[in-house]
Parts: sequence; structure tokens; C-alpha cells
Amino acid sequence: MYAVVKTGGKQYRVQQGDVLNIERLSVEEGSEVTFDEVLMVGGDDVKIGRPLVDGASVKATVVKQGRGRKIIIFKSRRRKNSRKKRGHRQAYTRVEITGISA
Repeated sequence: MYAVVKTGGKQYRVQQGDVLNIERLSVEEGSEVTFDEVLMVGGDDVKIGRPLVDGASVKATVVKQGRGRKIIIFKSRRRKNSRKKRGHRQAYTRVEITGISA
């Protein structure tokens, strides 16, 4: 059984036991999270929501709070001696899917 979940402005196809990085949630490590925005539940019979599937939810456990690798943004204007260098590290929450209920 699998489900399509919307969180953090993105959609994820998840199954039980999957570990994935999602946009940062303000919860502690080891706590349980429930995703109620389920767009689709698949398996033997497929249920597609309009826009959400009624009564469906996905439970997950927070494994880790972290930050991704640093990316460098470098802007330069040629012959003007104008340069700008910036860095960014995106925060994420690593969750493990523990159950899908339709």
C-alpha cells in the first residue's frame, strides 16, 4: 500500500518503512507526526481525493532534524568589479513512515 502526501508545498509518494527528508517541521526528534493531507491512496484499489481522500492519514516518526549541504550563490558583473557571494543551507526533517490508514 502506498500514498501520496502533501507537506511543505511538495508531494511525496510514500510506503510503510520509507525514510525521507521533508521541509522542516517544528517537532522534536522521536515524536510522532500525522499527515492528514493525503491526495491518493494506492494498492489493490486506488482512491483519488478531490482534493483530499476522506479519512485517510499517514503516520510517521521524526528521526532527525538537520540541515542540508551548503550551496554557494555567486553573482558577478563583468568588467564592473561587482561581485556578490552568498551561501544557503536548507533545513529539513527526516521522517520514517510507520503506517498508512485509508
